[in-house]
Amino acid sequence: MKKLADAFESEKLDYAFTGALAVSYYGVPRTTTDVDVIVDVRNQSDDREKIIRALKRSELKVDERKIDNAFTSGYKIATFKSEKTPYTLDLILSQDRFDKKPGKIGNALTFFQSPESLIASKFRMIKATLPPERATKDKDDVKAILAFTKVDVEEIKKQAQKDKTLEIFKELIP
Repeated sequence: MKKLADAFESEKLDYAFTGALAVSYYGVPRTTTDVDVIVDVRNQSDDREKIIRALKRSELKVDERKIDNAFTSGYKIATFKSEKTPYTLDLILSQDRFDKKPGKIGNALTFFQSPESLIASKFRMIKATLPPERATKDKDDVKAILAFTKVDVEEIKKQAQKDKTLEIFKELIP
């Protein structure tokens, strides 16, 4: 993670860690074998090359076709394996601004997706998960963030209305 953060910083990429790593930062630590990171790619041609250099510097197995496919697919996600560890990276390409907050992983300064934005993304995952019982982990993640981090509930509610996840909001944020 430190290598990733350093590589993204050196390439001047706008990024934020998300997923289980961000949940562990804001809520309750939990194990994971993948690292999720959002990268701002509004300047695709320049950002593509910067991403490739950053991933290679981070000792990931880089298949450039995965990046190209992520740029053209509706999912905007590419997965890369570490050359030296059992971990993988889920790279999420975003053409929209995303909220992030500074934080630390060990001694390394980095950025995390904001807790409000992270909760909103968890709501979207809960909504999309079938059968609904499989969404327990995401619900627990939201509860953990709420228990240990001060959040802007009104901002989360506005996003829930926009995303049509207001019922989930009402269930998890009394």
